[in-house]
Amino acid sequence: MKKITESTSNHEDLEKKSTEELLLGINSEDKKVALAVEKEMHHIKAFINAAFTKMSEGGRLFYIGAGTSGRLGVVDASECPPTFGVDHGLVNGIIAGGDHAIRKAVEFAEDSDHLGWEDLCEFNITKQDVIVGIAASGTTPYVIGAIKKAEEMGLITAGISCNPDSPLTKATKFPITPVVGPEFVTGSTRMKSGTAQKMVLNMISTCLMIKLGHVKGNRMVDMQLSNNKLLIRGTEMICDSLGVSEVEGKALLVKHGSVRKAINAYNG
Repeated sequence: MKKITESTSNHEDLEKKSTEELLLGINSEDKKVALAVEKEMHHIKAFINAAFTKMSEGGRLFYIGAGTSGRLGVVDASECPPTFGVDHGLVNGIIAGGDHAIRKAVEFAEDSDHLGWEDLCEFNITKQDVIVGIAASGTTPYVIGAIKKAEEMGLITAGISCNPDSPLTKATKFPITPVVGPEFVTGSTRMKSGTAQKMVLNMISTCLMIKLGHVKGNRMVDMQLSNNKLLIRGTEMICDSLGVSEVEGKALLVKHGSVRKAINAYNG
C-alpha cells in the first residue's frame, strides 16, 4: 500500500531556506488541513450520532493510539473533565507503551496486534462503550488489532487516519480519513496529519459533550473550578446570566461549586 503520509514533501532543500521561507512553507501546507477535515464531515457526523446513542445509555468513549496519535487522544480525553465537568472515566485515552510513552517513546510498543485490546480490557469494556482508533498511517498493529477485536465484540468503532484504503479504514465501521497530503518534512506526521487528527478529536468530544448536556448556550457551565482563571470566568457567566454583582456571583459560585448549580439554585 502506498502511504500518502510517507510521500515526498512538496518542498525541497529545506536546510537552505531562510526562517521566513520555512514558515511560509509550513503555513501553506497547514492551510490544507481544515479543507481535508471538511471533506470527512459526513463520516464524523455519522460516528458522533452513533456514539451519542451509546453514551447517553451509559457508555464510555475510548481513544487508542501510538506515538503522536496516542498522545493526541490522551490530551483530548484529559481535557474533558475540567472543561465539561464529567467523570474522568467517561472519556479515556490509551497509548501504546502506557503513560510513560506520553513523554518518551517506547520502542516497538505499537508493533503488537494484541496488546491494544488487552489494554482496553483493563477498563472492563462493554458493548455500550465506543472505541476510536487513531493512526496517521492507518497501519499501526496496536491500533488495528484493538479495533478488529472491538468490532468482533459488537462495539461501535471509528478509525482516524490520513491514508485512504488503509487497514484501519477497512477494519472500522466509521472510517474518518482526512487526506492532508505529503508532510512539509517528509513523513513527519506530527505536523499536518497530527493537526487533522486533533481537529477531528476536538469535533468528536465537543459535539458529544454538548449533546450530553454539558454546555448551556455557548458556556461551559459544568467546568471544574480548578484555577483562578476559571473562577473568574465562572463568576462572569453567573453575572451575565443572572444580572447580579460580581461579589454576589462569586459567592454563589463558591457556595454551589459550578455555574450550572449556582444558576439553578438562584432561580429556585
